[in-house]
Amino acid sequence: MKANTLPKYDMTDNPTGCCPRFQPEEWDDQKLHFEDKLFVRAKTRSVGHIPMNMGSVFGKTFKAIEQAGANSNDDFIVMSRELSAWSAEHLFSVTKDVPEQDMVRLSGDFLTKVFEGPYKEVPRWQEQQSQILKERGKEPAEFYFFYTTCPKCAKIYGKNYVVALAGVS
Repeated sequence: MKANTLPKYDMTDNPTGCCPRFQPEEWDDQKLHFEDKLFVRAKTRSVGHIPMNMGSVFGKTFKAIEQAGANSNDDFIVMSRELSAWSAEHLFSVTKDVPEQDMVRLSGDFLTKVFEGPYKEVPRWQEQQSQILKERGKEPAEFYFFYTTCPKCAKIYGKNYVVALAGVS
């Protein structure tokens, strides 16, 4: 895949008016290559791995991105990872700097694997993705997860797809 490009995510297939319907075939078993890919970084608080302020943080971040005109339907992903049982980091892909936001650039290769099920399965999915990489002779450097739909939309669609993104060296 070309540097800094993402698989297709059809924002127009959105019957809920919230989260678009996710098509996992586009995202499963892909290699993503980032070269200084631009993101807004936001952090959320957790209590024992349970997010406490994710809705408000995501809402404010999406609003800032939209107001800056930095969003793109062709380049959408939010990469999340837990920093501890008490906090998580979320990287929102953007097309340009967003005022008053924490901007970061990310470089590296990531291999994807799509999973379906409840969010509590993330530790098991991370282990499965690690095993797949080891079988391919690769070592995972870091893990992010793309939660493709909010819990409300996942219930409506009947599927809860989560994309594991394993950084590889």
